[in-house]
Amino acid sequence: MPNSLYRFRSEKRILRWMAGGAGVVAGALIACTGAAASPLGDTLQDLAPNADEHVLSMAAEAMQCAEYHGQPDASTLAVIDYSMPSTARRLWVFDLSEPALLFHERVAHGSATGDNRATFFSNKPGSHASSIGLYRTANSYYGSKGYALRLKGLEDGVNDNAYRRAIVMHGADYATPAFVHRIGRLGRSWGCPAVRPAIVKPLINSLKDGQYLFAYYPKPDWIKHSDYLNCTASQQAQVSR
Repeated sequence: MPNSLYRFRSEKRILRWMAGGAGVVAGALIACTGAAASPLGDTLQDLAPNADEHVLSMAAEAMQCAEYHGQPDASTLAVIDYSMPSTARRLWVFDLSEPALLFHERVAHGSATGDNRATFFSNKPGSHASSIGLYRTANSYYGSKGYALRLKGLEDGVNDNAYRRAIVMHGADYATPAFVHRIGRLGRSWGCPAVRPAIVKPLINSLKDGQYLFAYYPKPDWIKHSDYLNCTASQQAQVSR
């Protein structure tokens, strides 16, 4: 990861809450823990100004924390904001080396997670629910869902069963604008982050082989206790240098 990316803007404190919705929950927890916005978080916000700034800050913090604890550096970061409805484009994929926004897409959630809006998440096999948290991507392959991307959850008890559950990114006809127009929401998977088939191959190719994916939902217990969202200030400073 280029050091210049982390110095894109000077460090600043988050001093305000987003008005309404998930931003208030995330903002309140960040304010309570004293977490600071990183230069990388600022860069992501510049690239995706319509995304929730707190979600992008947490994605940046989680990735930097993982790298501090020995995970390899990566050049691409995907962020899913499951606090948004499935009809919204709630998936962003960032090229961190440019930096640039590569994709801004809709993404489906699991059938047990909710209808248009996500409300329930699980790490249990057979739950048919999505999982939140930080992931590393593995290899791409062709399977029953076509071109797909294996995911490895990094958070114990939160998403670490993802690989065993066969939670993969893949294309699906129910993840298209046409499906939304017809049904009023995206269709639902068995927990996989499914995207429209027309972009699945270039999107997966940008993310495969050791990149990061961060899936967010305003679940206070996870935000408070996640190892990747609670690096100490000294750890963050070392990563940011």
